[in-house]
Amino acid sequence: MQRLGIVTAISVALFSSAARAQTTVADLLKPPADAKHFIISSTGGKHGDSWTWQTPDGTYMGRESMNLRGQVFELDSTGKAGADGMPASIVIRGFTPQGDAGETFTIANGKATWKSPIDAGSAGYSIPAFYVSFGGPSAVNARFVESLIASPEKSLPRLPGGRATAERLTTIEVGEGAARKTITAWGVSGLSNSPVPYWTDADGQFFGAAFGVSWLPDAYVTDRARLEKAQGDALAARMPALAQSLAKMPSTPVAFTDIRLFVRFLAGQTVIVDKGTIVRVGPAAQVKAPAGARIIGGRGCENRDEPQKAHPSFGTYVLDHAFGAQRLSAS
Repeated sequence: MQRLGIVTAISVALFSSAARAQTTVADLLKPPADAKHFIISSTGGKHGDSWTWQTPDGTYMGRESMNLRGQVFELDSTGKAGADGMPASIVIRGFTPQGDAGETFTIANGKATWKSPIDAGSAGYSIPAFYVSFGGPSAVNARFVESLIASPEKSLPRLPGGRATAERLTTIEVGEGAARKTITAWGVSGLSNSPVPYWTDADGQFFGAAFGVSWLPDAYVTDRARLEKAQGDALAARMPALAQSLAKMPSTPVAFTDIRLFVRFLAGQTVIVDKGTIVRVGPAAQVKAPAGARIIGGRGCENRDEPQKAHPSFGTYVLDHAFGAQRLSAS
């Protein structure tokens, strides 16, 4: 999902050159005075602003402006819920360093149709499902998190595919005086390779997100470090059980063949993993799988040197410095 949202847009920006804007800033929505305002910041300072609001006819709207080390994101969104409470339409406009961020989603006559900067498709729509957008402002994340937390089992089918589930991680108090409140962190699974933390208030409304770069209400920006520590500690406490439930060490080497190696942008590569350790990497034509190895064909997939979010319609093998080899060899 967008930036997931958050992490993806930042990661892509660092590896991309700026492209010509397809939508001008003047064309984007102007937030009203009573819009909910979030400050986008990190330890390096403020990076931008984000707003969410709802119009009298029930339309959910968002606007975001961010400058991350010279990489500029100017985005807005509009969305309406259907009778089942899920998005019936979403329109995202604006631009990122990659160019036009235009994205649409609609449900009509029992059919869901979407088009993003990276894909387009459709599927039958018969049960409530939430479209997870590729891009857009944090307002689309906020709506998704609120719908997920409000669902009876804290679980929702996604479009284009998959399922998201939220697990309560921890609660803390933030703010001072009249602004003091209790907020809850949720680990959302099904969006990335590990749970993504989001925070809600006592009413189940989106409070913010903080993972390196944070989206927090004005009065709580100084609580960023506390949020990151609290969610980090809670996630770390769950990692051993999560790893145990997901991973098993293969008794034979595992070969990922004919993949695109993202770290150096090399296509047609093979990666050999043995007992959690990468033992060989090279061109697929030269690196042969050891006898008895499990073969996982990777044509069209990528290995990445850091966790990255893939659009839900894509399958992406992910390799990170600490746990990637284990995840790869156990998948």
